[in-house]
Amino acid sequence: MNNFIKTYKYTVLTFWPLNLFEQFQRLANFYFACLLVLQLIGPISSLTPITTLLPLLGVLSVTAAKDAYDDYQRHRNDRQVNNRVSLVLRHGKLTREQWSNVRVGDVIRMENDQFVAADLLLLSTSEPNGLSYIETAELDGETNLKCRQALPATAELGQDEALLGKFDGKINCEPPNNNLNKFEGTLEWNGKKFALDNDKILLRGCVLRNTQWCYGVVIFAGRDTKLMQNSGKTKFKRTSIDRLLNVIILGIVGFLLLMCLFCTIACGIWETVTGQYFRVYLPWDALAPEGATAGATVTALLVFFSYAIVLNTVVPISLYVSVEVIRLMQSFLINWDLAMYHEKSDTPAKARTTTLNEELGQVQYIFSDKTGTLTQNIMVFNKCSIAGKNYGDFIDPVIGEVIEPTEDTQAVDFSANDMYEPSFRFFDQTLLDAVNSGDEDSHMFFRLLSLCHTVMPEEKDGKLKYQAQSPDEDALVSAARNFGFVFLSRTPSSITIRTPRGEEEHEVLCILDFNNVRKRMSVILRHGGKIRLYCKGADNIVFERLGNVEPETKARTEEHLQKFAGEGLRTLVLAYKELDDAYFEEWKKRHHEASVSLVERDEKLDALFEEIEKDLVLIGATAIEDKLQDGVPQTIANLILAGIRLWVLTGDKQETAINIGYSCQLLTDDLQDVFVVEGHTMQDVEAELNRCMDDLSRPSADAKAHQHKQSLSVVTFSSVRSAASDEGYGHDTPEEDPTSNASGSGGFALVINGHSLIWALTSKLERLFLDVACQCQAVICCRVTPLQKALVVDLVKKHKKAVTLSIGDGANDVSMIKSEFMVES
Repeated sequence: MNNFIKTYKYTVLTFWPLNLFEQFQRLANFYFACLLVLQLIGPISSLTPITTLLPLLGVLSVTAAKDAYDDYQRHRNDRQVNNRVSLVLRHGKLTREQWSNVRVGDVIRMENDQFVAADLLLLSTSEPNGLSYIETAELDGETNLKCRQALPATAELGQDEALLGKFDGKINCEPPNNNLNKFEGTLEWNGKKFALDNDKILLRGCVLRNTQWCYGVVIFAGRDTKLMQNSGKTKFKRTSIDRLLNVIILGIVGFLLLMCLFCTIACGIWETVTGQYFRVYLPWDALAPEGATAGATVTALLVFFSYAIVLNTVVPISLYVSVEVIRLMQSFLINWDLAMYHEKSDTPAKARTTTLNEELGQVQYIFSDKTGTLTQNIMVFNKCSIAGKNYGDFIDPVIGEVIEPTEDTQAVDFSANDMYEPSFRFFDQTLLDAVNSGDEDSHMFFRLLSLCHTVMPEEKDGKLKYQAQSPDEDALVSAARNFGFVFLSRTPSSITIRTPRGEEEHEVLCILDFNNVRKRMSVILRHGGKIRLYCKGADNIVFERLGNVEPETKARTEEHLQKFAGEGLRTLVLAYKELDDAYFEEWKKRHHEASVSLVERDEKLDALFEEIEKDLVLIGATAIEDKLQDGVPQTIANLILAGIRLWVLTGDKQETAINIGYSCQLLTDDLQDVFVVEGHTMQDVEAELNRCMDDLSRPSADAKAHQHKQSLSVVTFSSVRSAASDEGYGHDTPEEDPTSNASGSGGFALVINGHSLIWALTSKLERLFLDVACQCQAVICCRVTPLQKALVVDLVKKHKKAVTLSIGDGANDVSMIKSEFMVES
């Protein structure tokens, strides 16, 4: 398979056939084409064909020119991508090849800030231990960096072109598919077999960051890559006006045929009774036979087509022209609308198509992306709880009460710290005083924040910058930095920080990654002869794993968490544990055996993580905020009042998606239940959806009292907002608005995971899923791929026959938008 791609619809040879086929799907165009053919037949034509030919050619030509220009842009974009140059290892030497000439099995070299040409197995990198960092904005819309690591065996190849050119491993892997978050395969090389997963793969569309170079072998190329597998086909879209016009034209044509039929019958009767005696003055056509009855019949049939030509003006071809002119003027009005002008970025509204704007007033379902569309994706460290003490509230010095700070409120002065960030604002001086006084609890709190993360530091223009995989990690590490615990550098084996007491280097012994099931992250470090496990995660998850904790401290921390959640802030609980050297060495050995296992690897690792993450010591909790786009809660409330249903389709984690649902008032306390469907098999998903349907059919009081157990969860306001992930969200408290709680009123909401959506979109379950979703006031689909977004939209369009609108801001929304008309946020 080569790496050539195409997104265009036409070629020079196929343009006219395909374009005319699309245009003649308009009944008026087809009708006038048939009329033109009739006018070319001399015996029945009473008008010159030019009267029909010129208007028809004009309409077809203008539309064809517009379509040709649009497709030319696609051709140009495809050429630009296919002509990108990549360094390919051929015959032991690097040669410059266009992307379209890259083949499966080629070993290619990539430099920093370059796009990945195809789906690759990472072989070696410039970083220690085969690490590399990528940006996946073109795939999932996330600008945060992600880490990928080559196998230790192949990482030793380095950039030795002779060794890389002799690489002869055999890769057995899954067939091409559209799942961006999973890869399964094995590498057989040098008599050994290595397990491959998504962390070893670089996907086409990613950008290499903070890595000088890397080498990879092409696994999938061209249309087989996951990026292209997620790109839907461009569809010819028709509006409801177009469909209505087709129906009207059918009615008019039917009326025309009835008139022609009446005239034909009348002509036949007249010619039979009277006309045959006037043939000297009104001779029959040469095609008519001599017999009176037969001649009159043939003459009448010919008159049918003659009347169809004469009465052709009954069908208004000008109606289409009028509609197109109206649409064009409406697009100008949209472009000139000052209410849709964004002054800060000097960005006016822009109607990118003139064929769909009348649909805006008929939308029944809105499908929206989340990150960057509903939110600004900017995290702010807001408040915290340390050893049962709350920090972050601003107390007015005049009235002595807690108030909300404003832009003019004086923030804490961090200038004594030469590494502080001027943009960081915190309003509680007592926390900085505690750190400066050497308080052990606050030092442990910020030490954990500066150590337990996956952030990468880099130096730009002489300043220390952080590249984080999630914005909330960046907010927490930045907070620690401003309070004097500066994360300086990271290697695969160590983390270096600067504290008020000096510089510390911690040896990295193990990283226990975050996932949706664990809902926590831990690191095991050695420093000063001590081994410690640092953990941050959801409150309910961490509290279950605490050891002997003072009841009063735990109770106060829980009280603070409830307070933070009530303010719409995203919370994480922090804890740590001292580890015995002998026990850890034995545990590490079992961990290594599990990590290289090809059978039930994840289950074995989870069991080991559960074993070591217990008897933790509580430190405190953090509360961070993500500002929504301006006016989001009020806009959603108004949409709901207008009877428009909003579905959020996002690639983010479940907890993040639910939390932002509460933040933007899509989910509220007034909802009776929030159903969470997260089954991994068809049977599980079907059972969960059936339970949802049963609850939706219950009387309101019964449904409110009913609680789901096991895999189907009832999510409460406080527990959801405090559930942890590495991408948490809070919200701005909206201004008082009479419509702000319009989404409540005792309804239901549905949250479904991407792995469950795989089964929910099958032919067996799609109607059940749609029935449940359409009875809920809000629907959130999380961890979905770009193609799944498009499939959800198509499902609603197919069964509900509704006008739908898709809103997105990234390449991962293209498939969804191709099913709709495009609105860029």
